[in-house]
Amino acid sequence: MRRSIFTASLAIFTAWLQAAADPGQWPKWRGPDDNGIARGDAPLRWSDGENIKWKAPIAGRGHSSPVIWGDKIFLTTAVPTGPAAAPAAPETQRRGGPPGNSGPQAEHRFEVVSLDRKTGKVLWQRTAKTATPHEGFHRMYGSFASNSPVTDGKRVYAFFGSRGIYCYDLDGKLIWEKDLDVAMKMRLQFGEGTAPALDGDSLILNFDQQSGSFIVVLDKNNGKEIWRANRDEISAWAMPLVIEHAGRRQVIVSATNKVRSYDLKTGKVIWECGGLGQNVIPAPVKMGDTVIVMSGFRDPNMLSIRLGRDGDLTGTDAVLWTNTRGNSYTPSPVLFDGKLFFLTDNGTVSCLNAKTGEPYYQQQRLPKPYSFKSSPVLAGGKLYMASEDGDVVVLKASEKYEVLATNTLNDEFFIATPAIADGEIYLRGRNTLFCISGKR
Repeated sequence: MRRSIFTASLAIFTAWLQAAADPGQWPKWRGPDDNGIARGDAPLRWSDGENIKWKAPIAGRGHSSPVIWGDKIFLTTAVPTGPAAAPAAPETQRRGGPPGNSGPQAEHRFEVVSLDRKTGKVLWQRTAKTATPHEGFHRMYGSFASNSPVTDGKRVYAFFGSRGIYCYDLDGKLIWEKDLDVAMKMRLQFGEGTAPALDGDSLILNFDQQSGSFIVVLDKNNGKEIWRANRDEISAWAMPLVIEHAGRRQVIVSATNKVRSYDLKTGKVIWECGGLGQNVIPAPVKMGDTVIVMSGFRDPNMLSIRLGRDGDLTGTDAVLWTNTRGNSYTPSPVLFDGKLFFLTDNGTVSCLNAKTGEPYYQQQRLPKPYSFKSSPVLAGGKLYMASEDGDVVVLKASEKYEVLATNTLNDEFFIATPAIADGEIYLRGRNTLFCISGKR
């Protein structure tokens, strides 16, 4: 009996390992390993007339990134249905002026869409909720569908922030839904957009806002609340990172007042560390027994924090190094082969030794002026950076700055982070999802 149980458990574990290593999956916003890296290669060059396998129209407005499992793509969007004035399209907007869309909002359908990865055809589309949002978003860069979904290969979890979270099976059947009973108040009405984290049976949602911030962990199987912790924080958008250290699973959340690590089982704070600035957006990354966190707005800072201690680590030697130059404001970093790559919103790129913080190169200008909100991703030793200008710049992911290619899709505007699976790149533009493929 024990032998059969062991054999069954081993088979399940082996199947899980095979799925986890499958280059055809991009189940989360920052990829299969939460570091922006694909398992496999991707095309180097494309254009409007080259290596576009398919393109699919996406109704409404959404800056969430697609996630992928097997032959299915999942993404979210918000489609206006009411008569109130909706935000202007990105091409008609201008930088400067009040960033938030504070006027009356249109009623929207909050939708989850599944597409065939081979053809781009819609497999199913579900309206999770129809509602009129209580406040707006950044006119240029926001949307009501900026929280990327997550999948475990059996179900997909679509998070709409104040509009709740919805669990579907991969064929579009609603399994459960949950209203967190919150109407978030974001700084300057910049909008919501923090991706959920998923680890085992735990679904982690963070709600950092101007007041009443909290983090909550739900049972992914039924939506029941496991624990909730209030947070002394203002608006931030960093995705939680789940790690394991010394046999303990913990959730790390970057924010302005403190970076905090919570025990995944209990919600108890394990450690905390101050030092970041305002409007924290980049997601944490882990290397060995350290975690690297970053802010790039007011009072920018980057901290490399040694794991293994409890309590308040602010100002202690647990902070191994810091960096204040060229930090990302919006894009999250990529950690690859001991090198940390990060990108500023105004188009400079840096590469640091992730162990020491020493720069290989820093604040390097790209071939022409760019603006970025999308986070870089990496495949096959190449770093892909999708710009607001419709260009995707590809760098060699090495200690030396080297541009390998610049790929242009005319009249596009990339805010969503690309996804890469099975050697193909998925780029979400204004109202179109592109599949970039070198396969014939």
